[in-house]
Amino acid sequence: MSGHRAGPGDDDRISRGPLAPPIRVLIMGAAGRDFHNFNTFFRDNPAYEVVAFTATQIPGIANRKYPPELSGPRYPQGIPIHPELELENLIHQHAVDQVIFAYSDVSHETVMHVASRVLAGGADFRLLGPRATMLRAKKPVISITAVRTGCGKSQTTRYIGRLLRQAGFRVAVVRHPMPYGDLKIQAVQRFATYDDLERESCTIEEREEYEPLIANGLAVYAGIDYTAILHRAEQESDVILWDGGNNDFSFYQPDLNIVVVDPHRAGDETHYHPGETNLRMADVVIINKIDSADPAKVEAVRTAIAVVNPAARVILANSTITSEPPDQIHGQRVLVIEDGPTITHGQMAYGAGVIAAERQGASELVDPRPFATGSIAATFHKWPQIGPLLPAMGYSQEQIEELEDTINRTPADRVVFGTPIDLRRFMTLNKPAVRIFYELEEIHPQLETILKERLPWPGKSL
Repeated sequence: MSGHRAGPGDDDRISRGPLAPPIRVLIMGAAGRDFHNFNTFFRDNPAYEVVAFTATQIPGIANRKYPPELSGPRYPQGIPIHPELELENLIHQHAVDQVIFAYSDVSHETVMHVASRVLAGGADFRLLGPRATMLRAKKPVISITAVRTGCGKSQTTRYIGRLLRQAGFRVAVVRHPMPYGDLKIQAVQRFATYDDLERESCTIEEREEYEPLIANGLAVYAGIDYTAILHRAEQESDVILWDGGNNDFSFYQPDLNIVVVDPHRAGDETHYHPGETNLRMADVVIINKIDSADPAKVEAVRTAIAVVNPAARVILANSTITSEPPDQIHGQRVLVIEDGPTITHGQMAYGAGVIAAERQGASELVDPRPFATGSIAATFHKWPQIGPLLPAMGYSQEQIEELEDTINRTPADRVVFGTPIDLRRFMTLNKPAVRIFYELEEIHPQLETILKERLPWPGKSL
């Protein structure tokens, strides 16, 4: 039945007895997987009482509340969300029995450091897996995830969406959550036009994910309640594409599981959570960015795939880069703006904007750090690996204004937008801009054949 979990998920039936008090739970997250785990596993489960969430990674999401409109009748006051820094105090204050780790794109070492904090506080440390949290759909689901943020997952989603639409399928994209605003009105969101983005007051990160899909004629769903989202998406689609953000695994049980890896960060595919989980579950692994990667690192990634998932089908792909307007970078002093999450917690030293600037002969990459203001300056302090480029941070109107101020203060001839959106749509810049576009290009096309094997393709004899 649509919206049901993929299998039994309950666990703590071990001799607690019918009169035992509920297990007191704290969920650690970043406004995504944490809310989904609560909705699918804990909300209606009387064996547990969720006493708090903690928040990290995303600015401005702590010190608010998971609202009663979403938390259900067992939580009439809602559930408080605290900064993760308060973890130890919260375990003690609320007599927490279990802490659920529910965010992604972190190293295995980081996960175990958090586990050590939890265990030292006396609580159990726990991860919920696919069987406990994946929902089944009535329509075929293709999940597109990655081993790290910034591997090229979004361009892969666009590519597969085009293949499906050209074959005549109705396609709905369901995006991993990014609910950074008023949670009670963000349970189910649908984006099909740029006006929809304005109506929902989307952040820059949300726009980076939604705008390119909308430009390709794809309707995008996101929000908080992924059971309700699934019901809506099933009504208007023949195939659902799960576009998994932040290298999390799918909220829906996939019929085809595609995972993207990045040879620029060879080794990360088996050292990050839950990226390694994705790699081990993959039916298809796409090694992207072959055209800009060190061949030795490409081979290292291929070896890693062969070790942990030898049954996966491996596809090699380029990330082709074009600029618009063309031929406007050569000889120019440029300020490169890259996708924010890729450069920050994705820990990429550069992105498509830097590659384009170097290939097209920019005379200089102007360093914006001396000119950064407010939270943009704080971002450089938090992520010291960032070099002479500007991450497109914009989680609030105030931060967007600080980004605009930083761009305008930086003495460059041109701005190069490596981020997938046109920032001029909602800020005024004092210098001309060049937009960079990047698309997936299979070196030996196989994806359409694989899709035909898994889906009721038009004209296919069943």
